[in-house]
Amino acid sequence: MMAIARSEPDRNCPLCPRLVDYRLAVRARAPDWFNAPVPTFGDPDAALLIVGLAPGVQGANRTGRPFTGDFAGDLLYATLIEHGFAKGVYQARPDDGLRLVDCRIANAVRCVPPQNKPRPVEINTCRQFLSAVLETMPRLTAIVALGRVAHDSTVKALGLRASAAPFGHGAVHTAGARTLYDSYHCSRYNTNTRVLTPQMFREVFAKVRADLDGDKPKRAMSKTSS
Repeated sequence: MMAIARSEPDRNCPLCPRLVDYRLAVRARAPDWFNAPVPTFGDPDAALLIVGLAPGVQGANRTGRPFTGDFAGDLLYATLIEHGFAKGVYQARPDDGLRLVDCRIANAVRCVPPQNKPRPVEINTCRQFLSAVLETMPRLTAIVALGRVAHDSTVKALGLRASAAPFGHGAVHTAGARTLYDSYHCSRYNTNTRVLTPQMFREVFAKVRADLDGDKPKRAMSKTSS
């Protein structure tokens, strides 16, 4: 049996020199922050995986939990709670008690990049961890990609042809037994410019919720027979 690659990089992952240099610089400036590759959040047995871009320097890089501590998290977690993918109260810190429900969150790039812009080589290098996350989720049925970078990296991790799964907000793509849903990234810039409205974002997760609920009997039968 082929061994599955580890899904979480080491705290001092050396794979991307530019990101290592930036990580060390931020550690020196703010030693009490997390300042390391941000681990996946949520239960590996979840049916839904959300894939973001990369940690924000004062968001997940500071707190150590994806989408925690910046504006993108405000919209994402409120939407997840609304559609039953999370419970609790999001208070922008990793000890707020918020719990994901049948949902998991990872980033295409695990380390914070300068100006929040990872380079193609860094995205490609880090994809091994995203691929491993996909392989370690036995019940994975739905994937939401937040933004084009997350979409493109997920498409490659799934083994799809890019031409067969073009990115577009609200687009839905089939990848075997899994379904990939696209959304514009829930960044402050996108919402301020109205590229993405909260309603547009909610509609993506409403679609995911409806599809997963409609597929529950099939998934329950599969789990019982396994």
